[in-house]
Amino acid sequence: MSFDAIVTGRTSGGRLLFTTITALSLAIMYAPALYLLLASLNPDAQLGLVPPSRYSLKWYFALLDDSRLAGALKESALVGLATAALATPIGLSAALAYREMKRLRGVFLLVILSAMFVPGTIEGLGLSATLRVVGLAPSWVTIAIGHLLWTLPFAAVVSLIGLSAVRPSTIAAARDLGAGPIRAFVDITLPLMRTNLISSFVFAFLLSLNEQARAYYLAGRQNTLPLYMFAAMNSGASPTIYAFSGAIIVISVAVVALVFAGLVGQQSRRPRQAPGKISY
Repeated sequence: MSFDAIVTGRTSGGRLLFTTITALSLAIMYAPALYLLLASLNPDAQLGLVPPSRYSLKWYFALLDDSRLAGALKESALVGLATAALATPIGLSAALAYREMKRLRGVFLLVILSAMFVPGTIEGLGLSATLRVVGLAPSWVTIAIGHLLWTLPFAAVVSLIGLSAVRPSTIAAARDLGAGPIRAFVDITLPLMRTNLISSFVFAFLLSLNEQARAYYLAGRQNTLPLYMFAAMNSGASPTIYAFSGAIIVISVAVVALVFAGLVGQQSRRPRQAPGKISY
């Protein structure tokens, strides 16, 4: 039995090995979420699994009366939307500037991407001290500023990927037909980058929604959702956070399933192309 045969899975031993690794990987990835989902159905105050006969939606109904959790969710949504609304156009501007630069492009890109590697606690602490010097009190605005610094490199990268699909010859053709630079940007560049700009917005929103290290130093009286859930878990105040986590898991799976079903349906409705025939 050769090493290549094992690696490529052409032997029974190789298939068994890769099947085992795949099963273990999937178990490690999804076991915590599945455990949390089942534990959220525990009607007791302590987190843990119970027999299926004792499953209850008690804490899910209690979510409706948890005003502090609703306030944290509202704060995170506000910060996330503000962050995404700013990071998307700024990231696009950085990508456009990178494409037009003739010199020091590598340095410019390195400076933008370096923000990814700054530890969140260091950046949050430094930004908190700086904002206090300029007289800006901690609030959702300061959190949004911190999250903007965190999400901006990712938004720029997504815009760069989308911009790579816009051929300079297409822009040049629009200019030859009489379109000005702004008209060519609005009518050519933006439509071609629409998917990437939506991805950039969603990516920045999700990064902001899950961020905790920077928000810890920048939050005012109202905590964001990750800060509230971390504090509630440590204090053991209410198991509604587990029900909230279970609801998020169910909603996320449902959204992914709907998107996948829509893509499969769209693919099945497309007319099949005859072999060897090229359509233009």
